[in-house]
Amino acid sequence: MQRKITGCHRDDEGHWIADLEFGHTQHVRHTPPWMNRPWVVTAEGRAGFIGQELACKECAGDESRET
Repeated sequence: MQRKITGCHRDDEGHWIADLEFGHTQHVRHTPPWMNRPWVVTAEGRAGFIGQELACKECAGDESRET
């Protein structure tokens, strides 16, 4: 289920987390070659992704969120 990014913050270990619609969150690590998300390492990059959609793992398992 795709949800819009509404903001970003860091967890206790310093990893970036995208804040998604419905109050859900998703880690958005940039750890090449496994995860290539260079936009997450700069303030400008993170700001540029506000409003973009990201797969929400919480919503993917919850059919009631699709309505």
